[in-house]
Amino acid sequence: MKQVALSIDDLREAVLRMPDDALMATREAALANLDEHGLPSVRDEDWKYTDLGPAIDISNRWLANGATITTTSNDLLADAIAAIAGAIDANWLIIANGVIDTSRFDESSGIEVQRFSESAAPFVMDRPLADLNAALLNDGLRVQIHAATEKPLGILIIDETNAGAAVSQANVEIEIAPGCDAEVIEYQSSTGTGDHFGNSVITLQIGQAAIASYVRIQNRRIGHVQSGRLCATPGRDARLNMASYDLGGGLVRNDVDIDLGEPGADVVFNGLYLAGDGQHIDNHTRVDHRVGPASSSQEYRGILNGRCRCVWNGKAIVHAGADGTDANQANHNLLLSEHAEIDAKPELEIYADDVKCSHGTTVGQLDETALFYLRTRGLDKRQATQLLTHAFAADLVGRAPVAAAIDEITSLVESRLADLIQEEA
Repeated sequence: MKQVALSIDDLREAVLRMPDDALMATREAALANLDEHGLPSVRDEDWKYTDLGPAIDISNRWLANGATITTTSNDLLADAIAAIAGAIDANWLIIANGVIDTSRFDESSGIEVQRFSESAAPFVMDRPLADLNAALLNDGLRVQIHAATEKPLGILIIDETNAGAAVSQANVEIEIAPGCDAEVIEYQSSTGTGDHFGNSVITLQIGQAAIASYVRIQNRRIGHVQSGRLCATPGRDARLNMASYDLGGGLVRNDVDIDLGEPGADVVFNGLYLAGDGQHIDNHTRVDHRVGPASSSQEYRGILNGRCRCVWNGKAIVHAGADGTDANQANHNLLLSEHAEIDAKPELEIYADDVKCSHGTTVGQLDETALFYLRTRGLDKRQATQLLTHAFAADLVGRAPVAAAIDEITSLVESRLADLIQEEA
């Protein structure tokens, strides 16, 4: 089936109606790129398992209807923001329906914030969805963390639509100063009964000998569409410890690109995805080892039930001259239904000699021996299933590198697992 194309004419009209500010030249450049190349389709290798058709359909309907931004002043959205901000004690920057809200942000925290519209400096566009983000971006944030802070920086990207179709863009650049120890929480959420497509781009620049602890939580409404890209660049002797948790969404695509261009960098990133009926969650990761010594380690785990599909594609490229590289990949999946599907593809490209690299993936069902043992101890099938799935997920929940977020992650994971086990029953 041929994928529907993005309506460039309607997109052009939407771009022309946007404010004439410092972002205008960037929007026009992004529009030209989209006009020339379009959005990826299943014919592209990196998108062979994920059809962007639903995102394009929502975008075209929204563009044809005038590309209006949903108001952020309604009570339901305000309540959802308050609930999340109350659950995690952080210094929150909020992007609601693509509109920046700094009302909860403590400006005396030692974190400097600037809007894209206040500066003519361009931002990175080198992927089609990043072009779409730039073309339709209302405004973005540049955040500089100069020193360790009392609370983590929280970035809440939240959307709501209750009629028709809506699209929102979020773009945040985060710079962590050399030697700084910083904690960041990215939380994506959505509400409403309408169709929604959220598209975010976040760049993370980590200074020399700095330490970045990063947690990403995705808990969008089931049925909503999200694409997100995180680009991280650690400096010399810098460390990045990251964990991602995908719980909601209908069609979700996450791209994580990490560029190791300085020696001594150490990156650990993990992910947990929980999918049920109607969900499609795609995690694509890429680590470029350009110099050595440097290390990267990733582990993703999935629990799938019902008619769902998940994708994990982990790629590590060891470039020529990157001697001393240590790169490890692992992906493990637990299928609770015969209708659940996982496409797992670990990739290593090695062009250097003195390296240590490994990768592996596993796909399986609950261990019948373990289930039998637990049932002999008085548990029914549902209780035994719950215990084993929680154990499978608990390790990655415990690895969340930002302590302030662990209780909320634990609560969300337990709730989603209960839903999945209910489906299994």
